[in-house]
Amino acid sequence: MNETIFKAWNFPVEQMFLAAGPCSAESEDQVLETARALAGHGVGFMRAGIWKPRTRPGSFEGVGLKGLAWMDHARSETGLKIGTEVADSSHVEACLEYGLDVLWIGARTSTNPFSVQAIADALKGTDIPVLVKNPMSADIGLWIGAIERLANAGLTKLGAIHRGFSSSLEMRYRNAPNWKLPIELKRRMPEIPMICDPSHICGKAHLISTIAQEAMDLLFDGLMVEVHPDPPNALSDAEQQLTPDQFFSMIDGLDLPREESESTVFMDRMSELREGVDELDSRLLELLGQRMNIVREMGLLKTKQNVSTLQPHRWQEIIEDRVRKGGDLNLSGDFVLQLMQSIHEEAIRQQEVDRLRGAD
Repeated sequence: MNETIFKAWNFPVEQMFLAAGPCSAESEDQVLETARALAGHGVGFMRAGIWKPRTRPGSFEGVGLKGLAWMDHARSETGLKIGTEVADSSHVEACLEYGLDVLWIGARTSTNPFSVQAIADALKGTDIPVLVKNPMSADIGLWIGAIERLANAGLTKLGAIHRGFSSSLEMRYRNAPNWKLPIELKRRMPEIPMICDPSHICGKAHLISTIAQEAMDLLFDGLMVEVHPDPPNALSDAEQQLTPDQFFSMIDGLDLPREESESTVFMDRMSELREGVDELDSRLLELLGQRMNIVREMGLLKTKQNVSTLQPHRWQEIIEDRVRKGGDLNLSGDFVLQLMQSIHEEAIRQQEVDRLRGAD
């Protein structure tokens, strides 16, 4: 956990960075009750939605400006820092007027570069911390682009929030975790702290601890969790909110692994195993290079006979065979399928390049 960054932002940090609070600010009493329950437990800031973008009209869409006054009251009484989601420049202006301590851009907004740019323009001249949730679609370019737009506006206190990705597939979670995308963003932008929002990934309170632990195992920098004093009667996302007691019990039960160990025995053995992995990776790449050489020769033969680059029946045979063989080696079907699709895409690309060169 990048504790130094959060302390530089003047946020309290104990075991990990935590943001917690209700999905929506519903009443002044509800906001104050939540703040009182969270205060004194190392929570970085209390979150609460003021404007709630809903898929369809007619549902609860937030209380609006009066909610900012309630949050300001809660801050004055408890000392907690406060933050909310902004979706346009008018939201930014209202939050700056109330002196909010942190803002975040939601998944619906980060999908739209025009909206992100409008927010970035409204924030010019400030340096309030701003967190960016991943877009609803699994598009890392949009996520990085949103962060870059804010950085180009002069903002330096930037972070990312992983809240999962929309999917049309039936699955256990409300939004697919798709961990490879936040991991890749962290690789490309290592200076950006990465926070996990298990509430929106899960959609159900009883699943939240599992995803929170996965995030800790992947060395995420903190968590943003929806916490409500009376979840069954919440006006939005009732099923995914924890009570304050449930929240703190979950946090206390998390294991917080480290990236390295001080044990020399462990480090020596890990060094040996890593050397083995490096050697096998080199051999895999050499074999892939040899495979592509064969594929290119096949492509030249196809071109001479005016045969299509894509061979659907052959491709189906390959997938069925490789998935079956992968299963015998204890490799998941999804992994083998993704691997073979990537190899196939590269093979098609190389054959098409050769075909175009031949046409020239």
